[in-house]
Amino acid sequence: MDARTGRRCHNVLNPLHSLVYFAPEGDVEFAAIGLKKGRMGYFASRAAPMGAVGAAVVRATFYNFGPDLIGKHIPAAWDLAAPEAVHAARMRVVDRALRRILGEDVIRSAELREAADLALSCARAGGPEGRALYAAYAELDPPDPAEQPHLALWHAATLIREYRGDGHLTALVEAELDGIEALFTHTATGRGFVPEFAVGSRGWTAEQWVAARDRLAGRGLVDPTGALTDAGRALRRSVEERTDRLGRAPFDHLGDTATARLTDLAAMLTGTALANGAFPAGVFATPTG
Repeated sequence: MDARTGRRCHNVLNPLHSLVYFAPEGDVEFAAIGLKKGRMGYFASRAAPMGAVGAAVVRATFYNFGPDLIGKHIPAAWDLAAPEAVHAARMRVVDRALRRILGEDVIRSAELREAADLALSCARAGGPEGRALYAAYAELDPPDPAEQPHLALWHAATLIREYRGDGHLTALVEAELDGIEALFTHTATGRGFVPEFAVGSRGWTAEQWVAARDRLAGRGLVDPTGALTDAGRALRRSVEERTDRLGRAPFDHLGDTATARLTDLAAMLTGTALANGAFPAGVFATPTG
């Protein structure tokens, strides 16, 4: 299988996972178990399957967030709610958000159930070696696709995302890009987050952003305005190609025909989610990032 085939499937599956980070249901459910409103729910809920880890573990596995932002919420979150309670609250957020965004007819559809079965088969094929965040999620009991197909699909999309994401971090380390440099160069490609949202949401200051630009310029990867040079574009291509190779195993297991079917189903579901306002305006340069 062409390694880019897995990337295409991931790109249309990932919004079904990441819409939870923008769902207003999050503040309600996380506040109900004692977490502070704002970013605490994000950090605690994504890290919860790893247990009551410290800020350094979150920084290592999330990669592109500023340490000061992480430190405001982790490990303080675990004094307010146990990881198991946080994860249970997160699944309630997923349930409510997907029902609102996709609608009950889609939730009950044969297509969503088929997508869940295919995605679970794909997600289970990854190995845990060198993939800390994926491994933590892989140890969770998946929702039953017969009873809760939307939750099973979300769980599988999360596994696929974190499997690819863990490999992506390996590629970034090999490229000698630290967290903010990785974020800077990615926004410079014109994909993913717009720069203004990237800086604020990831907890970096304007001064840190400029310093990252200057370091990258010193390596010849961006010009003085922050635009990628030929060398910078080549490095980003190499990072994405390495990520594709490291993330291909689940899709190789699924096979070409089933991967193509999952891609089509996920594209249909993501299209519905986008049409129903899953993401706010002004966040992404391209919706699927």
